[in-house]
Amino acid sequence: MPRRKIKKKMIRKPVNKAVKPKKEGGVSLDTVHTTRIRVIGIGGGGGSIVSEIASRIRKADFVVANTDTKALNSTKKAKKFQFGQSITKGLGTGMSVETGESAAQEDKERIRKLFEGQDICIIVSCLGGGAGSGAVPLFAKISKNSGCLSYGIFTMPFRFEGEKKTEIAQEALRKAKSQLNVFSVIPNERIFQIIDKNAPLKDALSAINEKLAGNLEGLIEMIYAPGLINIDFADLKTILAGRGKLAYLNTIEIKEPEKEESAQKVISSSLYPYTIKGARGVLYNIVSNKALKLLEVSKLSEVISQSVNKKAKIIFGIGQRHEKQEGVKITLLATGCAIKGFLARTGFEKPKKIKKIKKKRKLKTEPQPQPQPQPQPQPKPIVKKSKKVKPKPKPKPIPKKPEETSLASYSEAGGDVKERRNALQLRKVMEEEEKQLIEQEKVWETPAIFRKKDK
Repeated sequence: MPRRKIKKKMIRKPVNKAVKPKKEGGVSLDTVHTTRIRVIGIGGGGGSIVSEIASRIRKADFVVANTDTKALNSTKKAKKFQFGQSITKGLGTGMSVETGESAAQEDKERIRKLFEGQDICIIVSCLGGGAGSGAVPLFAKISKNSGCLSYGIFTMPFRFEGEKKTEIAQEALRKAKSQLNVFSVIPNERIFQIIDKNAPLKDALSAINEKLAGNLEGLIEMIYAPGLINIDFADLKTILAGRGKLAYLNTIEIKEPEKEESAQKVISSSLYPYTIKGARGVLYNIVSNKALKLLEVSKLSEVISQSVNKKAKIIFGIGQRHEKQEGVKITLLATGCAIKGFLARTGFEKPKKIKKIKKKRKLKTEPQPQPQPQPQPQPKPIVKKSKKVKPKPKPKPIPKKPEETSLASYSEAGGDVKERRNALQLRKVMEEEEKQLIEQEKVWETPAIFRKKDK
């Protein structure tokens, strides 16, 4: 019988096909760290700003945190994060800072997860209320402990909202700024420099949101978009290093960058009550088409460098966009801006305290001259009342010669001096005069108290 041919089954061994990472220019893209940015709006005002910004910006994660369920339901295109539900029962805080702080303390562990794995977190809030002012300091502290960079953007109340709201906002800012790397302050009163005073309230508030959205969009584009000279997260980390520094963020588009008047718009924004004067860290990005000239870049850079501290770290980048788009888009982030004049105007800190601190520093370095003793006014001499001085007795008269006496007495009697007298007459006259002299001497020698008065 013919043998059957037994076909041997071919057993194929599994082949491990490792997924090769994509390469660009010989560099593996999987090894490049992708920067994670999260924008968190705290409270009603902060939530509405973030909700509006989220519809315009991509590549960033947006979260709205609040105690009010009704306000969270109106949020669009942003993640919702409700905290303190057992305390507020899904309602607001009623402008109670203590309630907002307690609500955040209750969900501290959940808040910590918002900052885990993030490279930079931008906290946006309208200070002066309960949820925002009470929770912002705790959010800032948790972001610091989590190790991510933090940037706070805060708005201050209108003047017509009362002094109480302003005090709440200032106290919340004082607690939060030391926990943040940098912070920006936008008083709501600055809105009148952006839009007409007669404009509707909704349009006025939306104007600030649009300006903030444009600034953040420029910052995120600066980090993610490649360009001729790239700016990455390492550059941003260098500029944001430190704690409690005042920051200035502005994004504008100008048509004539070579002119100094156009360049001045970059360093002076109508949103802020301060400028980039004194800044020690500057990061700016210029985006234009291929027609950008070296002279234009030089003019812009010169205006920026002359406005900041001489020892400031300045990092710049240049990006390119579609050729049909005209003009130049500039995004500027300056940190460590001069804080003295701004705090004096807003009432956040009294200028007198700053002067006292300066005086103390001068004492340590330069010895001040000792004050010369001022001459004290001499007391007026006390004039004592003089006692009545008793009149001194008159000196005794010198007895005159007989001839002179006789002639004087005789003349006083009205006689004629030329008249001659005999010896007897002259003798009598002399005896009478001697008697009178003797009697007068007795009177002078006797004290006045022993003298007898004539009855």
